[in-house]
Amino acid sequence: MTSLKINEIFFSLQGESSRIGFPTIFIRLTGCPMRCTYCDTAYAFHGGKNMSVDEILEDISQYKTKFVTVTGGEPLAQKPCWELLKNLCDSDYNVSLETGGAISIEGIDERTKIILDIKTPDSGEHLKNDKKNLALIKKKDEIKFVLSSREDYEWAKKFIKEENLIDKAPIIFSPVYKDLSYENLSEWILEDNLAVRFQVQLHKIIWGEKKGV
Repeated sequence: MTSLKINEIFFSLQGESSRIGFPTIFIRLTGCPMRCTYCDTAYAFHGGKNMSVDEILEDISQYKTKFVTVTGGEPLAQKPCWELLKNLCDSDYNVSLETGGAISIEGIDERTKIILDIKTPDSGEHLKNDKKNLALIKKKDEIKFVLSSREDYEWAKKFIKEENLIDKAPIIFSPVYKDLSYENLSEWILEDNLAVRFQVQLHKIIWGEKKGV
């Protein structure tokens, strides 16, 4: 039986993406091939327990929502993730996937909403961005940039223009918590009349930085 290493499953408010604020089930997979400087889930690099897809579906059935987010770590680092996403969709869940962009999203169930993270230079991992993923992104998906500085912002602007991303999918600019001020990033976006969504991490504003939220 196919199994996945699950770091945690929890019920919280969605803190990011266009689904921000919705009560959501989070399935966090263990493991990640990247080591971003601002990582807030390093605890998910290791640990967890093996669970079959059926066991996961049974576990999440206790929650009265149809919103599910599969995240990590990097969930696509585990090959059975593709099967998990398909089974969640088959079970009539409204599924989103948070992925760091270094692993191909090819073959992911088309019903899944992909939140594709483009790593910036300050993350220390921007050379691992798989640009082939940009050709696979659909209008229903979202492209996210997590920004630490003005340099990151300017890099992201250039990247968007070079890759013609404005017409690809909705774009999110999110400041690294406590590193880049909300006010500064907001003003830059407005000054440049940039067609992106400014995003704070709602769960951190409510509960701070901790597990299970």
